[in-house]
Amino acid sequence: MAQREFKRRTSVRKGSSGTKKKKKRVSSSGKGGGGLFARLGDMIPGPEAIAKFIVLGSIWVTVLGGGVLAYYGYGLPDKISFDVASERKPSIRIISIDGATLASYGNRYGNPVEVRNLPEYVAQAFVSIEDRRYYDHFGIDVVGIMRATWANLTSGRIVEGGSTITQQLAKNLFLSPERSFGRKIEEVLLAIWLEFKFDKQQILSLYLNRIYFGSGLYGIDAAARHYFGTDPRRLNLYDAAVLAGLPKAPSRYNPMVDPVISAERANLVIDAMVSTGALTKARGDRAKQFRVRTARKAQTGPGVRYFSDWVLDRVRDYVGYVDEDLLVHTTLDSRLQEMAEFSLERTLESNSAKAKKVSQGAMLAMTPDGAVRAMVGGRDYFESQYNRVTQARRQPGSVFKLFVYLAGLDKGLGSNDWMRDVAISINGWEPRNFDRQNHGTMSIRDAVATSNNSIAVQMAMEVGLDKVIQKARDMGVSSTLKAEPSLALGTSEVSMLELTGAYAIVANGGFAVFPHAVSKIVGRGGEILYERTDDFPGRLMNPLHAGEMNNMLASVIAKGTGRNAIIDRPSAGKTGTTSDYRDAWFIGYTAELVAGVWMGNDDGSPMDEVTGGQLPATLWHDFMLHAHQNLPVRSLGKAALARSKKVGEDDSWRDFTAGYSSGNTKQ
Repeated sequence: MAQREFKRRTSVRKGSSGTKKKKKRVSSSGKGGGGLFARLGDMIPGPEAIAKFIVLGSIWVTVLGGGVLAYYGYGLPDKISFDVASERKPSIRIISIDGATLASYGNRYGNPVEVRNLPEYVAQAFVSIEDRRYYDHFGIDVVGIMRATWANLTSGRIVEGGSTITQQLAKNLFLSPERSFGRKIEEVLLAIWLEFKFDKQQILSLYLNRIYFGSGLYGIDAAARHYFGTDPRRLNLYDAAVLAGLPKAPSRYNPMVDPVISAERANLVIDAMVSTGALTKARGDRAKQFRVRTARKAQTGPGVRYFSDWVLDRVRDYVGYVDEDLLVHTTLDSRLQEMAEFSLERTLESNSAKAKKVSQGAMLAMTPDGAVRAMVGGRDYFESQYNRVTQARRQPGSVFKLFVYLAGLDKGLGSNDWMRDVAISINGWEPRNFDRQNHGTMSIRDAVATSNNSIAVQMAMEVGLDKVIQKARDMGVSSTLKAEPSLALGTSEVSMLELTGAYAIVANGGFAVFPHAVSKIVGRGGEILYERTDDFPGRLMNPLHAGEMNNMLASVIAKGTGRNAIIDRPSAGKTGTTSDYRDAWFIGYTAELVAGVWMGNDDGSPMDEVTGGQLPATLWHDFMLHAHQNLPVRSLGKAALARSKKVGEDDSWRDFTAGYSSGNTKQ
């Protein structure tokens, strides 16, 4: 075979033998030696004094060194077995409605494996890239430390480490991530202790079962199954090289995040195997690839972490203290999530968004009964984990008028009633329309469609601000709302989650909506710890009012400020724009989905005349058009009536669907 022996052997160098003639020392002052150098020579300690100094120094070094070792060695483990590899901490996996793993939290360990049961090249790959002198050192690689020190000194930065596989195992088994001199001493002592306790194969087995491989995975069994869908005993050479390259930087070299960078790292592992003799150069060259192919593709981008973090915060509310592995099944649709992430990023990266000084956005989609299907809390999760769907409070602008007109409907006003758009003044405050003009008498439906400010404020003052606030509270808005005339124009800050949930109530015919994401939580043994019931919540609105509100919101898209949102099926919604163009909104719905879009800047700086009917409505249109592909067209009325029948309401409510009959489709 062309393959050379893998283990590197250290050669022993023999020294030369022979005796040296002692040179005779002559005094610089001649015979008798009474000069300066003679006097200095008298001051130099003699052989006996030097020997005494060496002995005393050795004793003190031994005492001090022994004290340090005793101090840091106190409390070292008395015993350890191979079973330690299977010790686990609870993990939580977030699963989409279509079975994709969205995120993993905590530690996920696979089954313990022994290196003797793995292909030979698996061990060779890890040893070649992580610790090529592994079989020659006693847990501490003095040569490796010297080599790393020299490389770091010559480069002026840390480019190479000197930790051995045994040291890494000691750190993973017993020590915290703290970086200190004391922790390093403990690591060294533990490494030597492990080498004394176990043979090399056992140590390597423990290492492979404990090392972190990214994506919440610990151990080669979990990593092989997750990334390549195979038992680690069936790993091929290149897949083994990919896994061996991960421990240095698991996130950076994750093959599901960046398959090209991961392949570059794997090729370096192949080169290391060639240099150590584990592979011939020809075989190494044949094994290299330019892109890693995993068993599965990432179903969504990093934007899904906004959703999974939000879910994780709620798990304990459902099942209490977590001391076992959990599978959290959610309502999120990975296809819609991917589409939402792509649509938002494409819009924010467009020239029009950049020209109009739009730097940030968020998007939420749910079913009319509140099941969250997609959530993007910002354009870059790694840059900012702040969730603009659930955590941010922004002024909603005219999107808030939903509650004003619903309060008006409760008081007996109808969409066909007329009101006058005139200049008004309330304690010196003079609300103005977007076009700075007044349009005289118009129907309430047209006032909603054109987002008329004067009529909205008049309506709020007529029904009472307390009634408007109460209507918002009834529909799930818990944010602080100020009872002042400008409330009608959306000057009190609310969250996108609250607003989108409120519009879902109109979409479903007036039933309560609790935006939710968790459908089922399963324990380690398959035990169902929590499962959401299908019981429909109670009715919040008079269904006739729900139908009439829908009629008005449909006119927004059909002929009003939301014309950019027209799609190929019945839909309804509302635009919102705040003063100085600091926030732009569009929230709308079909029989299948309710979706909200917000755009703005985190620092509250103004955009360049961006309104809710422009970029947000266009983004909503693009997302909803793709989301409804291959779905039958359903009228809003039929969907609402189906929900009414589901809870056993009689036919006396059938007339409420008349308000849902107006179409605004674009074929």
